[in-house]
Amino acid sequence: MKLIIQIPCYNEAETLEIALNDLPKHIDGIDTIEYLIINDGSKDNTIEVARNWGVNYVVDLKRNKGLAKGFMAGLDACLRNGADIIVNTDADNQYVADDIEKLVRPIIEGKTDIVIGERPIDNTEHFSPLKKKLQHFGSYVVRKASKSDIPDAPSGFRAYSREAAMRMNVTNEYTYTLETIVQAGRNKIPQTSVPIRTNGELRPSRLFNSMMGYVKKSMFTILRAFMMYKPLRFFTWLALVPGVIGFGIGVRYIVFMCMGQGGGHIQSLILASTLMLLGFSTYIMGLQADLIASNRKLLEDIQYHVRKLDYDKDTEKNNNKDNE
Repeated sequence: MKLIIQIPCYNEAETLEIALNDLPKHIDGIDTIEYLIINDGSKDNTIEVARNWGVNYVVDLKRNKGLAKGFMAGLDACLRNGADIIVNTDADNQYVADDIEKLVRPIIEGKTDIVIGERPIDNTEHFSPLKKKLQHFGSYVVRKASKSDIPDAPSGFRAYSREAAMRMNVTNEYTYTLETIVQAGRNKIPQTSVPIRTNGELRPSRLFNSMMGYVKKSMFTILRAFMMYKPLRFFTWLALVPGVIGFGIGVRYIVFMCMGQGGGHIQSLILASTLMLLGFSTYIMGLQADLIASNRKLLEDIQYHVRKLDYDKDTEKNNNKDNE
């Protein structure tokens, strides 16, 4: 069984070697451990640090494409190089590397396909009180949207089985952490979490410039993922707002009309008709989006089988080269 540990990097020359030095060299149940770096358009000597250290693979993106694109590029490279398990961690050494064994153990034992590290958020000193509350709130929203029980959704310390990695699709350009949980939950991919430890902060987070920016992007990502995987439910609830208000105004108009006062409330009739029509149109949009979502599931299944054929061919070629 092969484990590949991938690390997305953007100008990480100062901290990368620290993170690499802590990575495990042996885990019971794993035959081979290899290391992969995703260079996301770094302008410093991140690649030189990685190659001098001796990483097995470098995915070099010529310009910065963001964390989500870098994550997917890493998954692609890991799968092409025969990974049975893929672990994603950070280049700033945020996570204690010894806990990688905790992440991969449930996958080795066949209990699940995705494992996400649960950080001790309340005990992390460099997290402000506001950030701690937002982390908990964001995870709560993701749990509701994904119907999962993942307590730390924004955690980037996670492990994927080969099967789960081949089914991952990230469409937003911000981060993979939230969308992949919603996707896995809605597609019934087994996922769980394990408690992990964190190291002291080596540098400030680069994922967001301000707390409000982080909140806005995260909520948009969750909302978009929910719309993609449960569009009919989303648009039905959206349609209920103008529909119910319009219906209430319509009933009010009928009451006045029965009292012989309908002539003075024509505006209410127009408003009620407009709101109910808006609600009906929104519901029709939901039906159309639901049909699109059904087609997306078919396309994702086709994509999975195409990926499986493609990656298995690459793995076989690599194994033949190693045997030669």
